[in-house]
Amino acid sequence: MRLECNHLNFTYPGSEMSVIENLSFSMENPGFKALFGPSGVGKTSLAKMIVNRQFRSNGDILTENMDTILYAYNLERLPGWSSTGKHLSKVTPPGKESLKEELIRIFELQDVLGSRFSQLSMGQQNRINLIRYLLQAFDLLILDESLANVDEKLREVIILAIKELFADKMFLYISHNLMEVSKFCNQILVFGKSSKGYSMIHGQDYKKKYQLDKKKLDITMLEIMNAF
Repeated sequence: MRLECNHLNFTYPGSEMSVIENLSFSMENPGFKALFGPSGVGKTSLAKMIVNRQFRSNGDILTENMDTILYAYNLERLPGWSSTGKHLSKVTPPGKESLKEELIRIFELQDVLGSRFSQLSMGQQNRINLIRYLLQAFDLLILDESLANVDEKLREVIILAIKELFADKMFLYISHNLMEVSKFCNQILVFGKSSKGYSMIHGQDYKKKYQLDKKKLDITMLEIMNAF
């Protein structure tokens, strides 16, 4: 399982400024990877290029042993004419009902299944939407701020559960939370300022029952900050 980009460039039509310029990197094996950097540096543009071949410009994107790539993003809307519980039941593939129930429990959404999507808080909406994607068949799932507006403690519970339940899948996690990507991801592609380009940082890849080395976590965060 490998995601590789070679000399990737991208400029939006009608713009003279490149969003992505000469980007090369490789991410291998299942687990949590991250795209990290300030707004406007090309993280979402790269995500769209990975998932949609028609969106690509020049340069190569290789996906080895990854046939199905899905992209979930913050504040994605769901149909509002039925309850969230009915919607999840409708999109749950055969044989995954028990997984659906387990994710609902872990994501703490039992009490909102009778509500319409528009009645939920932003954090609840993002959690429902994420469950919808996790129930599908995929090899790589790109999470673009998919846990925004979810409190920190619950975010950790969700990330650790996903890493355990989907240990054979690759996740590309886009977040502005420095500690979060440093702690949970094993490879972090940092989008620096134009003069610094791109850097690949190794994260702590924290999982359940692991002992977190706080000194190493601090070093990772410093490496990321210095990459800007």
